Amino acid sequence: MSGGATAVAAFAVGGAGAGQAAADSRGGGKAMGGAVPWERVPVPEQVPVTEHQVPVVGGGSLWCWDTGGSGEAVVLLHPFSGSGESWPYQQPVLARAGFRTIGYSRRGAYRSVAGNRADADTGAGDLHVLADYFGLDRFHLAALAAGGEIAVDYALSHPDRLRSLTVSGSIMGISDADYTRLSGSLRPAPFDEMPEEFKELGPSYRGGNPNGVAAWTEIHHRARMDDAFRQALANRITWASLETIALPVQLITGDADLYTPPSVKRLIAQHLQDVETHVIGEAGHNPHWEQPDTWNRVLMSFLRRH
Repeated sequence: MSGGATAVAAFAVGGAGAGQAAADSRGGGKAMGGAVPWERVPVPEQVPVTEHQVPVVGGGSLWCWDTGGSGEAVVLLHPFSGSGESWPYQQPVLARAGFRTIGYSRRGAYRSVAGNRADADTGAGDLHVLADYFGLDRFHLAALAAGGEIAVDYALSHPDRLRSLTVSGSIMGISDADYTRLSGSLRPAPFDEMPEEFKELGPSYRGGNPNGVAAWTEIHHRARMDDAFRQALANRITWASLETIALPVQLITGDADLYTPPSVKRLIAQHLQDVETHVIGEAGHNPHWEQPDTWNRVLMSFLRRH
C-alpha cells in the first residue's frame, strides 16, 4: 500500500448457502486434540496502487487506494480502531486473486478530511459517492467492526449495487432494545477504559506476537484525526430491516471476540435470508489481522461463489 503500510511491513507481524448455514473455520497447522495451533503470518509484499482523494459533501474528502484491474471490485470498510491502512494482509492477496481491491479511510480517519459535520452525508452516502467515483456498477463489500454498520446501512439503501456483503466482528448498528441490552451486558464497565489492544486483539495473538500487536497499535494510533466525528445512519437498523436484505451475506467472527462472540453472530444470522457464518479460531475482534490466511480464504471462497 503506501504511507504507514511500509512501517507495518517492517514488523515481523503474525499472525453455506441459504438459511442459517454455519461453518467453523480454523487456522492452518496440524490439529492437536481437536484444536488448531495459532501461527504467525508475515505481511505479504504489497501490490502497486493508485491513491485518490474523493471529495464528499460538506468539504470532506476520502483518502483511498485502488489496485485497479478488470476483475470484480471488492471495497473494504475499516473498523473504528483503524483506517484505510488496516488491510496489508488483504490488499495483495485479493488483487493477485484477480479482484480489483479498494480501501479507504472514512471521514476523520487517516489522511481523510472530515469536513463540516452539519453538512456531512451519512457513511453510506459517502460510500455511494466513492462507488460512483470509481465507476463501480456492482461490487462486493467487506467490512470490519464499525465498518459493518456502514455496510449494512448501504445494503439497505442500495442493494442493487452489491454482489455480496461480508461483515466481520460487528455489532452492525442493530437498535432493537433486546439486542442493545445483550450487547451492553457483554462489555460492562470499566470495559471502555481498557487498552484498545486488549479489547480488539485476542489473547493468543497478544501473547504470541508482541511485534504484531505493536504494528496493529501503530495503525490504530494514526487512525483518528482531530476533526473526526460519528456520522448518522441513513436507515434505522433493526431485526425487521435485516430480514429485508436478500443478497448473500457472510458473517465472520473470532472465537475470542469480546464484541460479537459466536453466539451473537448466530443470533444475528437468524434474521438474514441468505447467510453463512464462520468462526475463526484463536482470534479476537480483528481476525483479518490475527488469522489472515484463514480470514482471506473464507472471504475469497465466498466472493467466488457470488
